[in-house]
Amino acid sequence: MVKNEKFQRAPLVLAIAAASSLTPQVWAQVEMDDVQAPQAQQIEEVMVQGRLRDSAEMLVSERLEEEVVTDILGSEMIGRVGDSTVAAALRRVSGLSLVNDKFVYVRGLGERYSSTTLNGATVPSPDLSRNVIPLDLFPTSVVESLAVQKSYSADKAAGFGGGNVDIRTKGIPDALTYSIEIGTGMNTETDGDVLSYSGGSDDEFGTDDGTRALSGNIKAAMQRFRGDLSVAGIRRTLIAEGNEYATEQEAEAAAQALNRELALNLNRDIAVEEDSSDPDMDIKASVGNRFYFGEQWELGFLAGGSYKSQWRETERIKRSHGFPEERTDTRNESTYAVNMSGNLNIGVRFADEHEVEATTLFLRNTDDETSISDYFNENREISDGLGFREYALKYEEREMLVNQVKGSHSLGLQSKAMVPGGMLDWVPEELRVDWFYTDAAASTDIPNEVNVYSDNITNPATGETIISVVSTGSRSADFRFTELEDEVRNYGWSVTLPLEFSASTLELSGGFARTEKGRTYKQTQLRLDIFSVADNSILGGSLDQVFGDENITDTDNNFVFDRAGSNKQSYIAATLTDAVYGKFDWTFNETWRLSAGARWEDYNQVALEWNPYGYTPDDPQIPTDPDELAQAVYAQDDVYPSLSLTYMGSLWAETFQLRFGASKTAVRPDLREITDAIYIDPITDEQVKGNANVRPSEINNYDVRGEWFFDSGDSLTISAFYKDITDPIEFFEAATSDTNQLREIVNAESGEITGVEIEGMKSLGFMGGLMEIFFIQGNLTLQDSELVAGIEADAPTNQVREMAGASEYVVNMLVGFDSPNGSHSATLGYNVFGERLYLAGRNGAPDAFEQPFHSLDLTYSWYPSNEMTIKAKLQNLLDESIEIERSDVIVFEEKPGSSFALSAQYKF
Repeated sequence: MVKNEKFQRAPLVLAIAAASSLTPQVWAQVEMDDVQAPQAQQIEEVMVQGRLRDSAEMLVSERLEEEVVTDILGSEMIGRVGDSTVAAALRRVSGLSLVNDKFVYVRGLGERYSSTTLNGATVPSPDLSRNVIPLDLFPTSVVESLAVQKSYSADKAAGFGGGNVDIRTKGIPDALTYSIEIGTGMNTETDGDVLSYSGGSDDEFGTDDGTRALSGNIKAAMQRFRGDLSVAGIRRTLIAEGNEYATEQEAEAAAQALNRELALNLNRDIAVEEDSSDPDMDIKASVGNRFYFGEQWELGFLAGGSYKSQWRETERIKRSHGFPEERTDTRNESTYAVNMSGNLNIGVRFADEHEVEATTLFLRNTDDETSISDYFNENREISDGLGFREYALKYEEREMLVNQVKGSHSLGLQSKAMVPGGMLDWVPEELRVDWFYTDAAASTDIPNEVNVYSDNITNPATGETIISVVSTGSRSADFRFTELEDEVRNYGWSVTLPLEFSASTLELSGGFARTEKGRTYKQTQLRLDIFSVADNSILGGSLDQVFGDENITDTDNNFVFDRAGSNKQSYIAATLTDAVYGKFDWTFNETWRLSAGARWEDYNQVALEWNPYGYTPDDPQIPTDPDELAQAVYAQDDVYPSLSLTYMGSLWAETFQLRFGASKTAVRPDLREITDAIYIDPITDEQVKGNANVRPSEINNYDVRGEWFFDSGDSLTISAFYKDITDPIEFFEAATSDTNQLREIVNAESGEITGVEIEGMKSLGFMGGLMEIFFIQGNLTLQDSELVAGIEADAPTNQVREMAGASEYVVNMLVGFDSPNGSHSATLGYNVFGERLYLAGRNGAPDAFEQPFHSLDLTYSWYPSNEMTIKAKLQNLLDESIEIERSDVIVFEEKPGSSFALSAQYKF
């Protein structure tokens, strides 16, 4: 009888752990039930519950004790649902939606309005066009918990819009632990035959072995010919170097020969062909321990690593909203992705009064993409029987290396006893000093991104390609080399002094923080054009043959090598922020809590266009015009206040809290956005135009949240929020051809967001019978946004519209199952966002909206023993497609397919 009663509680215990919604009183009741069961089997079951209890109690306690509105997602919940990246896991938090599988939109605000920290510290971004961190870079295997702070407090950076995501990495264990996990998987869109090309020998490790790198001979030629590799430029340099030629024709021939010779230094082993794909591979391992020396000293460590590789195929279709039947772009792409991570934590503690911990985290994320695009535009429509083809090879390697050290110190009895004469007896034992230092670097390397352009003869009825030959003229092939380096130093300290009175407690705190960030972005674009050939048949061969040595050096063919593009693709940028804050946290009679503070920030930013191949005063590497230099610098200092009031009681529940928050924050433009350069967004493939006059946005934030935690373990949370934005930073469509899409960054006049969040967890045991082993957990966000475009936008179709990326609703639901014997569990997760604005039109052109994506995922786990876990994951069971509509026309369509993964873990 006792055994059955305890097992009836097991689903609720697991559900509460998964939902992070448990009160200490419920755990106390579970423990009392466990005491009544003397059998050995039941004691073993108590251990299973205990593993979940520790993390659940800690996360729920933190959520209740936070002074501001905060949602916390623990590793138990992440593991149960089966999300593999931080970006995917954050979809489960109320008010959050995922864009491009990389960026999180909090409460309808774009990625620029969300900030990310790692263990509380600012870290750099390896994203080419954004200052924010792409969250798909972080595997969930290194995560202990995710804290999403939705209302501002003065101890956080003032660059706070929708919220801050703090990624907490796994800490040092209390005793010896080790684990290993091996998994595999597949995707329904990847049928085994993929597009590929000849790469390097280290591709399986996610790094190029130098095969794709820019040749040293070309680098030397850049310096010798001062960035001008054209035939005319080479000829001028040869003559300036003292070379004498009998005739102009002889000089021209010498320059042409050298130009062709330089072209041979490009990696032209670029034939696109079909290859077989391997199943997904996923390996994780970790080991850690804590050692005790005497009664006061502790030393511990945790080391881990992971490796994952997978092939994915996708078909993307674009259509012109005005001519959807005639102007289309169909791209078939295969991607080989490699993800690697490594982490090492080392910590030492003395008497619970001093603790120092060092963390090193290494992440590598590499995508090797091969694609073929067949498209038609205003120059060649489907009915013309002529079209275009583009072959694209892109190897993008992103890395991040973070070194952190932090400490916490208080002068308790043990510390004071070590100082003779009682010299430190006057220092309050409760006084705590915390400090941190982070040195981090992120990089993106795209060696030899290749684009080859071809002309197609097609079926005028279907658009199917009949013949394709490489284009001749000024657009045959591009070879682009991109390097980004982003470095951040972030350090600071804080002091906290808690004071206790007869009916209240008061905590005073303050601190300092400095963030130094430097970024360099270098892009070198070379082109190899074919102006004429002696035999046209060579243009229809494989790409490595078309651009082979024999064809390039044949004087009967006119291959021309040169550096392409303007000098505005590269830039250098830096920011420096000094901050000082102070706040108090007062609790009266364990019923009312008032927290208030203010943060002063001195923010400085500079972003300059950079021409790495400028060698003369007329063509400098950085601008020399005083007005242009003045525009490149921005400085701002301001005070950002925060206020939070909380009522704590037992209204309708065992534990009840009602919170109110108000604050003022700012959102600043990304580094690249304050230059006038036009660049290609690597996520959307669209042209983006910067704006040297863009200004930071100012946001007034207001929040109200009621939280009910019932003695049954169920919970309910209702939140309301309002944000008033001055000078919101938004993208607007700009004038360009039908073939291209150009967005520009401007300050709109104003913006508002109003919303309600409802979340909760409910055991289904009240329904009786088999339903006792099920629970349901979910959240719903309803919101309304309004943006007034203002006078700076270029002829927008709608002066008043919703904000880009804002959905009217976001739904996250989980249905969980736990078998009575604790050997099986399953979770069915559902996520959907409402229609959201993708691109605002201009001059009467309609707006484009991303359509709802209904994500249904299933995770099943089998626990054959306390140490073993077998897990199966099915994702996108509905086989949904990503769609963008414009004037009832699907202008973008991509099918990610359904995925299946199977893994086995041994953990001691």
